Amino acid sequence: MKYKMTKDIKRIFKGAGMILPLGLLAFSLNSCNDYLDKEYDASQSDDKVFGDETMTRGFLADLYNYAPNGLSIFNDDQRTASSRDCMTDNAICFWGLHYYTFVANDAYTSTNHALTGFWGTDTKSARACSQFIENADPTVIGNKVISGSDDSRLYDRNIQEATLLRALAHLDLVAWFGDAPIIDHVLTTSEASAMTRTPAGDVLQWVADECDRVVNSGCLPMRYQNENSNWGRVNGCMAYAMKSRALLYKASPLNLAKTNNAVSAQDAWKAAADAADEAIQKCQENGYKLNGTEGSYDTSAEGDYYKVFASDPTQSNEIIFGSQVMFNTQVEKMLMPFGFKGSSFQSAGRTNPTQNFVDSYETINGLAIDQDPDYDEQNPYANRDPRLDQTIFHQGSRFGDVGTTVGRNVDVREDGGEDLGSAGEAGGTHTGYYLKKWCYNIDINNASNMPHSWILFRFAELLLNSAEAHFNLYLLNGSASDLNTALTNINKVRARAGMPAYTAETLTLERLQNERRVELCFEDHRFFDQRRWMLFEGVTRSAEVTKPRYQQMLNIYGVQVGGTTAAPTYVYARSKANDTRTFVSPKSYLFPIPYTETKAAPGLGQNPGW
Repeated sequence: MKYKMTKDIKRIFKGAGMILPLGLLAFSLNSCNDYLDKEYDASQSDDKVFGDETMTRGFLADLYNYAPNGLSIFNDDQRTASSRDCMTDNAICFWGLHYYTFVANDAYTSTNHALTGFWGTDTKSARACSQFIENADPTVIGNKVISGSDDSRLYDRNIQEATLLRALAHLDLVAWFGDAPIIDHVLTTSEASAMTRTPAGDVLQWVADECDRVVNSGCLPMRYQNENSNWGRVNGCMAYAMKSRALLYKASPLNLAKTNNAVSAQDAWKAAADAADEAIQKCQENGYKLNGTEGSYDTSAEGDYYKVFASDPTQSNEIIFGSQVMFNTQVEKMLMPFGFKGSSFQSAGRTNPTQNFVDSYETINGLAIDQDPDYDEQNPYANRDPRLDQTIFHQGSRFGDVGTTVGRNVDVREDGGEDLGSAGEAGGTHTGYYLKKWCYNIDINNASNMPHSWILFRFAELLLNSAEAHFNLYLLNGSASDLNTALTNINKVRARAGMPAYTAETLTLERLQNERRVELCFEDHRFFDQRRWMLFEGVTRSAEVTKPRYQQMLNIYGVQVGGTTAAPTYVYARSKANDTRTFVSPKSYLFPIPYTETKAAPGLGQNPGW
């Protein structure tokens, strides 16, 4: 039997790589994963595909290409090679015509919005996963019990993999678009045209329920025995982690009221807290933990936090689920300071962290910079949260094959700084900063391909999920137990960073949100966090200029460095480019549903303001 597909469904299978974007395809050519490295010919009929073991496994492997991947975009040297945090107050893109710049400035409509493609990717993912679930054949895949093998009961495991990937697509869909259709089977033509959206809170609950169903099936290992060959393959711990995020998002102000079955804030935060605590427990039981050695964490510039993102991901006990490992230097080329040029390497420095973000790092005393009398804005990087030096390139940062003649200090001075760049060049900085996170310290004259994996879930997030949920419960019920749990978990993250613990007197919701901003920066959290917390209500550019820079979201700042390398001087001002953000409430809280989709299925409706 041939595929029975609507025009939209046909797009799922168009081309040899399903919907794998060309940039991702090119970026993944050097990927390495034994299990997922399979070929699939999408031109074949379903009876032929699912009647062949290799093609069936290739179909499953293709499903993973739909998963969010914030590193794949770095392969496009001109258009998308920047972090998606450039749509937030954390960073700007050096490339002035960047998609993210237009989004940050509200320069798109529902008929011309560069990133509405996320809708197609996620809905196609859900439909393709359903196609696999409905058509995979246990007699073809095999479902033998093989003691000690990661592929024991392979068919059962494959079905649960597809189920989790389908849930992940719905989680991503809600994050970008809010209310969304629940696509839990292959749609007929009439079903596709009559499609409607389910309230966001109910979709997120469905995601959580799907995670429970996968865990309760007992078919997925909590963690693979051979993690290297199975890297990028979902496991049971990932299901717990995804449930935690889904229920945290559901409890948040943006989504809480969007349910068919009303739930109180206290009940929603309780469910989120329970899910996070269970995820922490299950992950710990299976060896997941913060990177480094508890009690003696390395907080140097290339210490334990930095190594989460710049060391072999398959050897990490912090990463719960990440993309297939990709070997290249493309990330380094797009992120490292502009002046790092070698015989085999030219950096571009397209992602420029803002002064707003740099200021969000506390002093080593655990205080905001405007609250610490020891902070010196003419010696701004001394005695700060160690994660600043592990995340950001700033004036004086040492990098580039440290210990050799190739290694040197970053120099972004306005007069003669070799890392400043300019508008007439291919890269540079408009803010005085570059992004160090994700960058290996490579030899620019002999740049070796390094292993990169986009992290979708890691253990630190679970600790912060628990802290946020329990602290919100404490604000609602005054429970000392909830406060203590919040303190315990946020302080575990801070201990790894080398930062002093918060106390019952010093922990506030603002500081908790700031901890999440710093710890999870440039991992595609900030954009969603600001919106689910509804931080933009009542905020205007003119009103917020009286606040410290780290509290401003619409006015964007940088630093201009003068003086000499031995005695630099610092002047703080608005960024040289893209120095504002535009946020229109309620429009900017969500992306628009693509016009072509609402035209084909009018029941989808449109998000407010679009």
